[in-house]
Amino acid sequence: MAERIDGHTILIGLMAYPIRHSMSPTMHNNAFAKLGLNYAYMAFDVTNKELPGAINSIRTLGMRGSNISMPNKQKVIPLLDELDPAAEMVGSVNTIVNDDGILTGYTTDGTGFMQSLTDENLDIRGEKMTLSGAGGAGTAIAIQAALDGVKEISIFNANDALWQQAEKNIATINAKTKCRATLYSLEEQDKFRSEIADSAIYCDATGVGMKPLQNLSLVNDPSFFRKDMIVFDTVYAPRETKLMQVAKQAGVDHVFNGLGMMLEQGAQAFKLWTKEDMPIDYIRKLLFSDLDK
Repeated sequence: MAERIDGHTILIGLMAYPIRHSMSPTMHNNAFAKLGLNYAYMAFDVTNKELPGAINSIRTLGMRGSNISMPNKQKVIPLLDELDPAAEMVGSVNTIVNDDGILTGYTTDGTGFMQSLTDENLDIRGEKMTLSGAGGAGTAIAIQAALDGVKEISIFNANDALWQQAEKNIATINAKTKCRATLYSLEEQDKFRSEIADSAIYCDATGVGMKPLQNLSLVNDPSFFRKDMIVFDTVYAPRETKLMQVAKQAGVDHVFNGLGMMLEQGAQAFKLWTKEDMPIDYIRKLLFSDLDK
């Protein structure tokens, strides 16, 4: 890394909280090095309170852009100059590109999720999905899955600050896609069980299972799951979450963490910043062979 940094190195950031666990710096810096690109990618702990100053620093420091993660994916939108149509529809941003001081927001979470399934030779188009969470990642996943042809989505969310976002996601999906979406409270445990049982895939996009909630799962009973379904946790640190452990106890055939999604959404962000294709096979081997960090 030190050998690559000089007076011409262009900075790209990752702004979220907490974020020191992230593997994105490993992914992007190794991709830059592999292609001989003079960029550096760094993670910054940024809460909603610090976000306006942090976003302004992208312009001030001439950064090429930044990734955005929880809890900033929706709060960042008023601070940007433009939105990509997909980000506008989703109402969430995970990638910012700086073009001569004009900051444009994009979302690559949803397409990253769908591509990660394709990478595993899995296709959920025409199927039913149960999804927990309506934050930035959950919103992007729900809307992209609906756009790509998932037949039905049951969204579960706590009765918290994201409930209104969940209602908005349902309205958007039902109005603008051919998918049928329904919202339920996570307190409805019997309904949670029955909807998962009737689905081809269950995806947790809540962040439960990530530090400091690494010992928790929204599903603790293996009987919620069928062997022939997909269980997907968007968390990737720890590498095996409590949800994944429960799914494996149930003998589920296809159990995934968020590494594949992180890789694919990162590859799309990489292309937006550099106009180059990420060396994805090289990075996949690097990330998937590494130990938990």
